[in-house]
Amino acid sequence: MAGLRVIMSGVREKLEAVLNVALRVPSIMVLEMLYRWDVSSFFQQIQSRNNNNLLFQYKYLALNLHYVGYIISLVLLTLPRQHLVQLYLYVLTALLLYAGHQISRDFVRSEIAFGHDGPVYEEPLSLNRFTTALIGQLVVCTLCSFVMKTKQIWLFSAHLLPLLARFCMVPVEMLIIINRFAMIFTGLEVLYFLASNLLVPYKLAKLAYKELVQVVEVYGLLALGMSLWNQLVVPVLFMVFWLVLFALQIYSYFSTRDHPTSRERLLFLFLTSIAECCSTPYSLLGLMFTISFITLGVLTLCKFYLQGYGAFMNDNLMHRGMTEGITLLILAVQTGLIELQVVHRAFLLSIILFIVVASILQSMLEIADPIVLALGASRNKSLWKHFRAVSLCLFLLVFPAYMAYMISQFFQMDFWLLIIISSSVLTSLQVLGTLFIYILFMVEEFSKEPMENLDDVIYYVNGTYRLLEFLVALCVVAYGVAETILGEWTWMGSSIIFVHSYFNVWLRAQLGWKSFLLRRDAANKINSLPTATKEQLEEHNDICSICYQDMHSAVITPCSHFFHSACLKKWLYVQETCPFCHQQLKSQGQQVGATTVQGPGEQLPHNETRATQELVGQVDVPAGNDSVLALHSEDGLVEQKALNTDCSSLGNPGTGEHRCEQNGSQAGKIEFSHPAELCEDEDQQLSNTVEFQ
Repeated sequence: MAGLRVIMSGVREKLEAVLNVALRVPSIMVLEMLYRWDVSSFFQQIQSRNNNNLLFQYKYLALNLHYVGYIISLVLLTLPRQHLVQLYLYVLTALLLYAGHQISRDFVRSEIAFGHDGPVYEEPLSLNRFTTALIGQLVVCTLCSFVMKTKQIWLFSAHLLPLLARFCMVPVEMLIIINRFAMIFTGLEVLYFLASNLLVPYKLAKLAYKELVQVVEVYGLLALGMSLWNQLVVPVLFMVFWLVLFALQIYSYFSTRDHPTSRERLLFLFLTSIAECCSTPYSLLGLMFTISFITLGVLTLCKFYLQGYGAFMNDNLMHRGMTEGITLLILAVQTGLIELQVVHRAFLLSIILFIVVASILQSMLEIADPIVLALGASRNKSLWKHFRAVSLCLFLLVFPAYMAYMISQFFQMDFWLLIIISSSVLTSLQVLGTLFIYILFMVEEFSKEPMENLDDVIYYVNGTYRLLEFLVALCVVAYGVAETILGEWTWMGSSIIFVHSYFNVWLRAQLGWKSFLLRRDAANKINSLPTATKEQLEEHNDICSICYQDMHSAVITPCSHFFHSACLKKWLYVQETCPFCHQQLKSQGQQVGATTVQGPGEQLPHNETRATQELVGQVDVPAGNDSVLALHSEDGLVEQKALNTDCSSLGNPGTGEHRCEQNGSQAGKIEFSHPAELCEDEDQQLSNTVEFQ
């Protein structure tokens, strides 16, 4: 029982969501019609045809009604769902009453035409008409009482009077008068209902104003806008509106055509229908949201194809389709799309749609690129996953190139088409680089030894694509600036050039330069570090702590840690510290006199200590001593690091000094004095400079 209630609750929520969208679409349709209707041109056409100045006098009245229609449509659009449902129920009741009176009028006309004044049951045809009309009127009355949620069915039974009069054998000529009386009575009922609810719109407006003021005072205008956006479900609402408009346009075309349409004609019909459905700001917004949802569906299918159901765990905000929709809107506004004729609008719209398709392909590549590279680097053995990733990359390699070829064949080349072609070619080149890196990963997986310069190869491949992308963006900016200076200057065009210059040129240049500097600094640091000899590697006899692979070659950090040079270089791209002990890795000039960051009780591995001693030319320390690390300094002193020290209570209580004993395997105990507070913290590193004789 509880499960059934949950299911019914879910169905009810879905139904309410559908009604919330469907009941608002007519309001946008009315706004669309009002925007397309030019009142001045309409009255000028009437005056030129009829030469009637009286109609032209009603022009200003029609203009006022035009603005009133805008206001009413906007009010209905923003009306809460429960009030909107109630309003549609009232409208449905009025339509049912009108249908009931139409049934009565048709019955009266048929009876007058038949001319039978006797009882209806004596004539089969008359009885059939009477029965049909009676059933229809009873259905209308029942539906009206159900919609208005009242049991007073007589309130909706005025249209039954002609039937009742005919059953009582009233003369046929009197049926017309009775039918008119029934219509007048129903009209009076409607007027009484409207008069009794005359103040309802004022009360609703007053209540809505109070709520809006409270929301603005507490949460602000942004919260109010987000609340209205979610309540009206604006993206879905405009998408449904545009799809309805497009379906009506297609239906009107095919309903007036008797012969079949060729394939080329269908393509032209498709473009012109889309062009007809983006001639106003409302339909243009509808097209934008429709493109956004189509893009979202394509990208969702792409992620599902690559990762299955796991693709829906981590949603990327950049892959929700809004980028492509906003791109279409910006290009349409910049080029003045809605002001063009249908044929020119269809041609310009085809170019804009090509740009949107190129953006969708780029978004698909942004989804596929990390997945493909992760499969190559993670040594995943699933052939099906590899097949899906590689097949999608092959599609993204071939389709943009084919699209660029078709554009160059069927369109006359200009700058915008050149941008589309260059973007498509760049997408194919980036896919080619991704596949090349994927192949390198797979080759490294099946090879016995890792590739030393793999990271550099990857950097050069990605850097080449980024450089080409930067040059294309720079050309776009240069052309836009030239067109703005030499051509027609607009705020919209200048704003778009500024945004494009900042995000696609300046930020990309900064990112590329920063990446170059990081790699250069990392390479300099790696080159400044000494390379471990064969004897040091054999004595170290350990793996690289970054990649966990055996080391046949390595570099040694100032803190005496061994790493692969390629692994350490990748680490230095992220931060300039040792991956093992997090000590700052300084340049070669700063390494003289550098100390290791090591706490008391923390013992360096034997091979690392020995390697460091041999590296800097230190005092000869016995092979078994892992506690003493002595480094030469310029003044003949060495800095003694006390590792594994035992602080005793010996010392001078008056001076507050302690004496620490450090055990050596062959050198015996070394004692040195230091302040007592240094021993209070167990993590405090103990050091004292002493002179060896």
